[in-house]
Amino acid sequence: MERYLFNPPDGGYGWVVVTSAFFIMGLTAAVHKNFGLFFLEIQNHYNVLTSTTSWVTSTTIAVFHLGAPLASALSMHLSHRTVIMVGGLLAASGMIIGSLGLSLPWMYLSVGVLQGLGVSFSWLPANSMVSHYFKRWRPIAYSIASSGECVFAMGFSPFFQWLIDSYSWQGSLLIIGGLQLNLCVCGALMRPLQSTQTSIQGKPVLDSKGESRTSKKGTFQWRLIQKPELLLYIMFAILAAAGFFIPPLFLVPYANSLGMGQYWAASVLSVLALADLLGRLACGWLANLRLVRNLQLLTMVVTVLGVVLLLLPIAQSYWTILVFSSLYGFLFGCVVAIHVTSIVDIVGLDGFDSGLGLFMLFRSSGGFVGPPAAGWLVDWTHDFSAAFYFSGICLVLSGVFVVLVDRMVEKKKLNLPDSFTETTDHPIHKADTAEV
Repeated sequence: MERYLFNPPDGGYGWVVVTSAFFIMGLTAAVHKNFGLFFLEIQNHYNVLTSTTSWVTSTTIAVFHLGAPLASALSMHLSHRTVIMVGGLLAASGMIIGSLGLSLPWMYLSVGVLQGLGVSFSWLPANSMVSHYFKRWRPIAYSIASSGECVFAMGFSPFFQWLIDSYSWQGSLLIIGGLQLNLCVCGALMRPLQSTQTSIQGKPVLDSKGESRTSKKGTFQWRLIQKPELLLYIMFAILAAAGFFIPPLFLVPYANSLGMGQYWAASVLSVLALADLLGRLACGWLANLRLVRNLQLLTMVVTVLGVVLLLLPIAQSYWTILVFSSLYGFLFGCVVAIHVTSIVDIVGLDGFDSGLGLFMLFRSSGGFVGPPAAGWLVDWTHDFSAAFYFSGICLVLSGVFVVLVDRMVEKKKLNLPDSFTETTDHPIHKADTAEV
């Protein structure tokens, strides 16, 4: 039997990759997480409804997800380093153009399309690099890298509010765009991991044209969409995405509606980010112990997360909002720590890049519809609580699909011979296997 492998070093330069990914998460996801601070400023500037303003964030989320397959394919044909650097230029351009405040359609194009595509081109290859550089320590390495989102979010919350007060929301976007140019520096540190080739009987692995597989670029595996486990996991992703992006967007307006000052409301996001950080590290460490399966752990935390959001509207004071925001942040961090690496359990490491691209592509529909739907409910009911009810229901329902995926994956493992049980981390390719 012949093998074509990447040998994860599980350390060494991998920790440089983790550090680079840490900063990439901070300069992309943390910026988006705190964009709720700009919500009322943009709404008042253009004098539009809540649901109309929500489309700025929704467009960013949708393009971020829709660009994932393209980011995966370009990473395979070019390099992760190149794609991340291009993403940095796109993200910065989006913020800088958005700072001009030309019109709301221009906000959709700049902060929505350009920023979303830039974040996609930076975020996805960074996650992929961490997964390829680690095997044994993959859960904790990914948790550390993704925690950059939380660490930066804690600092960005008061920093962005200070920028808005000092330079207006337009000047703030210009400064943020300049900060995002550092994504190009982070991308330059992403050194490609060299593949190795092994075989039985000392024969090199050749494809159908007689060429060594180590000299060929990977191709995007669209055929993975036929796997029922991945399809069900995508259903989880769609529902989860519909609920994921609502709380950070509406927490500050909700706090303001209860009479809290801008800085008190902004501090809620900082506490949320700290809890998020603790959740990622704790869940990454727990996943690394392998006391329960990743998919089992994901089912538990996403269900409890939904329940917390359903109960959040009972909070009517600063301290009760802080408690529920902390619980939400911790559980959200737990979900984020394992929901991407769980794709390896479903499609194997060799299909991870393509699987993640498909996962993000279809998840876009949930992220695109969720915030405007929540905004419409707020406009209709004149109550921000409706947004949190909608988010909680989506997350609870998403947990049902994770249960189904876990059962299918375990059933398939029981039906496979022992020699194939390690294919998740050691993909085996026969020489005559057709590439998709």
